[in-house]
Amino acid sequence: MGMLDRFADIIKANINELLDKAEDPAKMVDQYLRDLSESLVEVKQETAGVMAEETRTQRLVEENEAEIAKYDDLARRALKAGNEDDARTFLAKKQQLAAKGESLKQAAAAAHDNAGKMREMHDKLVSDIETLKGRREAIKAKVAVAKTQDKVNAVSSAGDSAAAAMSAFDRMEAKADEMLDRANAMSELNAEPVDSAAELEKKYAEAGSTAAVDDELARLKQEMGL
Repeated sequence: MGMLDRFADIIKANINELLDKAEDPAKMVDQYLRDLSESLVEVKQETAGVMAEETRTQRLVEENEAEIAKYDDLARRALKAGNEDDARTFLAKKQQLAAKGESLKQAAAAAHDNAGKMREMHDKLVSDIETLKGRREAIKAKVAVAKTQDKVNAVSSAGDSAAAAMSAFDRMEAKADEMLDRANAMSELNAEPVDSAAELEKKYAEAGSTAAVDDELARLKQEMGL
């Protein structure tokens, strides 16, 4: 598995694990960004190592080419000096270095490709983290609104309960009024009927008593010369 695939799998595993146990999206996003930042540290280290390998292999290629150029120059100088055997020795060394140079160039090309892939992955991860940071604020804002809405819903539910209680009290008060009216009616029905004759008799009896008192008062005043 390539390094890029390995880091992709790590990131997927992190987000899937967080989604499985997610309770608060805002906290989950923060945790995911922390995990991505930790992965970025590892990616940076790996990228730096691959880029260093690219630099090293390229330097070996350049050093080898410089050696080839050196032995080519020595062969030319030997020929000018009439030393053909020395020239052969220098040319043989040049050929060895040229064969070595092909392997070094292949290694340098592979290191260059690896460095490009790692740098691309690094840059993409940095970009993704910055993008997710922006989205994190939007997610947190949505979570805050959702929590506020829950509170509003709870208050609305309490208001509905209060309205229901008021309605229940209205029904109980109406029931109490009905009971009181019924009790008054029963009291009225249970009262003894009024005897009209007895009432009139009492009236005249009281009137006679008042007249007797008035007569007695007049007699006393007469006796006392008042």
